[in-house]
Amino acid sequence: MPDSCWGYVHCSDRMVSMIQLFFRFAALLCIGFWADAARPDTADTTAPGILIFIADDLNRDSLPCYGNPDAVTPHIDRLAAEGWRFNNAYTSTAMCAPTRAQLYTGLFPVRNGAWPNHSRVRQGITSMVHDLKALGYRVGINGKRHFKPAASFPFEDVGGNSFNAEAIKKFMHRDRDQPFCLVVASHSPHVPWTEGDPSLFKEDSLSIPPYWLDTPAMRQALTRYYAELHDLDRELGLCLDFLEESGLSQNTLVIFSTEQGAQIPGGKWTCYENGLKIGLLMRWPSRLRAGQGIDAWVHHVDIRPTLVELAGGEADPDLDGESLVPLLDGRTDHHRSVIYGVHTQLGAIGSPTDGYPVRSIRSGPYKLILNLNHHAEYSNALTTRAGEGFWQSWLNAASEGDPRASRLVSRYLHRPPMELYHLTNDPHELDNLAGDPLYRGLRDDLSRSLLQWMESQGDAGIETEKQAPARK
Repeated sequence: MPDSCWGYVHCSDRMVSMIQLFFRFAALLCIGFWADAARPDTADTTAPGILIFIADDLNRDSLPCYGNPDAVTPHIDRLAAEGWRFNNAYTSTAMCAPTRAQLYTGLFPVRNGAWPNHSRVRQGITSMVHDLKALGYRVGINGKRHFKPAASFPFEDVGGNSFNAEAIKKFMHRDRDQPFCLVVASHSPHVPWTEGDPSLFKEDSLSIPPYWLDTPAMRQALTRYYAELHDLDRELGLCLDFLEESGLSQNTLVIFSTEQGAQIPGGKWTCYENGLKIGLLMRWPSRLRAGQGIDAWVHHVDIRPTLVELAGGEADPDLDGESLVPLLDGRTDHHRSVIYGVHTQLGAIGSPTDGYPVRSIRSGPYKLILNLNHHAEYSNALTTRAGEGFWQSWLNAASEGDPRASRLVSRYLHRPPMELYHLTNDPHELDNLAGDPLYRGLRDDLSRSLLQWMESQGDAGIETEKQAPARK
């Protein structure tokens, strides 16, 4: 072969090698950029501080960072801007005690034992408190408890059951050589809505979502609700200020959760999206890039194993929760594929005498709800005590022949055995597709999947509802 030909071959080999190196370098760059979206270059590898701030009965869509045009929450907005906003975060029960038990134990409601409201977990159940203490953390709580027994939640008391700014500050600033986890559990904006200044909000300018009835009493109640939300935001702002003053803000993971939906129809005490879908924000300056909107489906039960892994431990593989660390590190943009809901009305204030068990499953854009005691008229503290006064205005409008009022009241009090919604087309769950023959196969598949999950959790539906008083 002529020398000129060998030169061409040699040149081609070099070009191939250079091209291969180029693509390898490009691939490494892509991986770097992908991870960089989640983790800054200044990542701190020491055990992080942890601040968990929990609202009390707060609709996710009441927050400006999730699109609300009326509320005023500068500190929550700041947290969302400086961290991650989870757009599809859930709890499985829209009531206080069961929600907090899920968050702390990493177990779903029936399995941990605290499926009714004002209930306790099973004897011997542990929580994230045990895990973090074993990993060298001091673990405290300020504010609302709403969990039992104490042995399952051995928090250090930080300033009692009400928001105590001075105690919170002291806890953050002390023992600087030991990492801390602090839960600040506010009582706001749980009814009665008495905190804050309602005059900040003008009734006539408020927007009313389509699953609520627009009445003067509703608008007036919302000014009080938003006022208490504004006061909740003040509490969070103080906590963030104390964290800055401590000098630990860069390597502290701040988690903000709305807990569950508010005491407004379609929110608390239901398996509708506005009951189970929560607002969840995370900020960690040394590890998470600011201003990220995360669409992966995540759950309260995922918090415990996540914190254990971040603290350097190994989570119990028997938990229902799954660590979010791969998501936080940018190794995946997916987490859960299915979300389950469990509601037990028996034992709650204003419950029907034989209870009102509700179960739900969300898969893709579809949500199936089973009302296991649909023959009964649904009732709760809102309907029996008239809540913040607006419920009676809904009833009055329905009795006066307002068709929309009649539909919304009936939807809340008288439910069919099954409800099926396409949440992309119908995000407010107003168009029940369960009786449509076109969706029969999908409805049956979802029902089978839900019943299988219930069985795996030891959930017998109506029989489990009857056991609620024994869990008090």
